[in-house]
Amino acid sequence: MTHDGLHVAIIMDGNGRWATRRGLPRAAGHRAGVASIRRIVDRALDHGIARLTLYAFSSDNWRRPTAEVQGIFWLLRAFLRLETNRLRQRGVRLQAIGRRDRLAPVVGDAIEKAELLTAAGDCLDLCVAIDYSSRETIARAAARMALSADETMCQPVLSQRLMGDNSDVDLLIRTGGEKRLSDFLLWESAYAELYFTDCMWPDFDEAEFDAALEEFYSRDRRFGGLSVTARCSSIDAFDRCP
Repeated sequence: MTHDGLHVAIIMDGNGRWATRRGLPRAAGHRAGVASIRRIVDRALDHGIARLTLYAFSSDNWRRPTAEVQGIFWLLRAFLRLETNRLRQRGVRLQAIGRRDRLAPVVGDAIEKAELLTAAGDCLDLCVAIDYSSRETIARAAARMALSADETMCQPVLSQRLMGDNSDVDLLIRTGGEKRLSDFLLWESAYAELYFTDCMWPDFDEAEFDAALEEFYSRDRRFGGLSVTARCSSIDAFDRCP
């Protein structure tokens, strides 16, 4: 089954707890989480999903121990080094969102190289949020608009500044048992369907992803309007009015 135009976003939560429950260091959970990224990217390609956005590192994650933060970025560089060519061959276009000024130069260079090498991909847009804060992104875009004499402060213009060639999120998945958005794609997820699972990210496999998609398509997305059934009932009631 293909899902043309579908934008799926995932908060990849639970790596550390997955490792702790097994008596392993948290770094082992992050390593296991990288394997899940590869599985889910492949599954998204199988389904014909248009865009997959992954929350890899939030701006608040800088509060974690230095060793853990360094380990996460080491894994990011390793992932880019090992996977970029494979992504390019499969038609995946990699993009990163978030701040880059606080990243180590070697990390920023690795991201830019991967983006350049995969720029021609047209099968899946893989967006990775790194040092990302949705509220900060919105605030910065609004501030730039306020300083521009050529732009009117309105929703469509702000949306264009925030999203660019991005799209509204259709399905937002969070693993790990928590039920919050954690400052992730707040603007883009205004009408997203939310799917929370207790499954830790390292255990999130193809079957779990398929279950989330199945749940998504079982829902009635009304975007503030009425369902087909309710709309027909409303029309029937109107037609019966004297």
